[in-house]
Amino acid sequence: MTTAHSYEVALFGEFFAKDLQAILNRITLHSESAHQMHAREIVFEPFDAQHQRDTGSEPVILRARKEMLERDPKWVLYSYLKPESVRVHPEATVRPWATCQVVGDALSFASALGYVRRSQIYKKGYIFRRGMLVIQLFQQEQVDPKTQRPIPAHHDTLWEVEVKTANPVRNTQETPLRGVIDSVLEVQLLMKGLLDLRRQDV
Repeated sequence: MTTAHSYEVALFGEFFAKDLQAILNRITLHSESAHQMHAREIVFEPFDAQHQRDTGSEPVILRARKEMLERDPKWVLYSYLKPESVRVHPEATVRPWATCQVVGDALSFASALGYVRRSQIYKKGYIFRRGMLVIQLFQQEQVDPKTQRPIPAHHDTLWEVEVKTANPVRNTQETPLRGVIDSVLEVQLLMKGLLDLRRQDV
C-alpha cells in the first residue's frame, strides 16, 4: 500500500427506531460532543462510469454535502475511490478519499468536470465527535421531485450509523492506518450487544 493516497476508515450499521434512545445514550457517554444534523447529499459519477467499469478501471465518485442547519451552509465536495480489498482490510471499510471546499455552485462545478447526478438524499439525525472520528446517526429522507425539499422520514424508518474518520488520513509512520482502524474498532466494541457495526463496500 502506498502513502500517496489519503484514506477514509469507516464502519456502518442500522437499527430500529425503538432502540434509538439506548444507542444515543451509549454513544453520548463515549463522545466529546454532539449536535443535530440535517444534511443534503448528492452523489455524482462520471458520465462514462459504466464504460470505465467495463474496461476494468474504477471511476472516481463525487459526493456533494451541505449541512442545512448551518447559518450559511456551504457545499463540501468529497471524492472517493473504490474501497480497498477485504483481504487487505477485513475489519473496516478503507478507501482513498479527498475533500474540497467549493466556493459557489458545487453542483455546476461537478457537471463541468464531466459528472452526472446519480442520487440525492437528505440525512436527518445526530452527529457525534470522538477523537479523530465522527459518528453519524440518521434517517434518510427522500426528495420531493417537484420542490427538491426533503420528505420527512416515517417514524419507523430504519436508523443508519456511520462511524468514520472526520478528515482524510495518510498512512505514515507517525499516523499508521492501523491506529485509525483500531479507533474505529473501539467504537464497534463499545456498541457491542446494542448495535452491530460492520465493514461494507459502498
